[in-house]
Amino acid sequence: MLIDLSHAVEHGMITYKGLPGPVISDHLSRESSRSIYEAGTEFQIGKIEMVANTGTYLDSPFHRYPEGKDLSQLPLESLADLDAVVVRCLTSGIDPSQREIPSDVLKNLSLSNKAVLFNTGWAQHWRTEKYSDGTHPFLSVATVDLLLKAKPALVGIDSFNIDNTSTGQRPAHSMLLNAEIPIVEHLCHLDDLPDTNFRFFAVPVKVKAFGTFPVRAFALVK
Repeated sequence: MLIDLSHAVEHGMITYKGLPGPVISDHLSRESSRSIYEAGTEFQIGKIEMVANTGTYLDSPFHRYPEGKDLSQLPLESLADLDAVVVRCLTSGIDPSQREIPSDVLKNLSLSNKAVLFNTGWAQHWRTEKYSDGTHPFLSVATVDLLLKAKPALVGIDSFNIDNTSTGQRPAHSMLLNAEIPIVEHLCHLDDLPDTNFRFFAVPVKVKAFGTFPVRAFALVK
């Protein structure tokens, strides 16, 4: 069974407050194409203008570090057909001062060379003011430290950001991408996955000198 873990990209949709939404239009409309092709044959060629951080997207090391691997340099083995685990850390109704996801959520979990997906429940706020109001859950530095020791293949989260955005610091991004561990943000439907025994896929377009791009993230559950 395939389970889609991605948000659809729509015209004008805001993913990250402060960044523009995508502009989706026709480069060639079906009506215009009728003057090019034989009668009864028509095509649409779409055009999209968007920032890379749109929808459900993957960060490569180049997003943070100029010498890091860009999207075109990431090995497929780090993005596709990954053994995966869901870390349940639902935060609905918690004290805002306790938004950090603590390291004890990783206790007794096998994480080496796996896609580690943090299920916070924040995806329920997608495309609402709450989603980007600065109260989202994020990984603590201690949690990232444990991840680095475990050496996962990839880390994902269904929250607005894997880091706290109330400051200019981004320790989770910095530490994970420095270790060449890709990050997927704005996942959804993690509630529909089992805790383990499934495969994860999140492959972006192979673009040179680009650090971030939307993905069609999905899970294969047998």
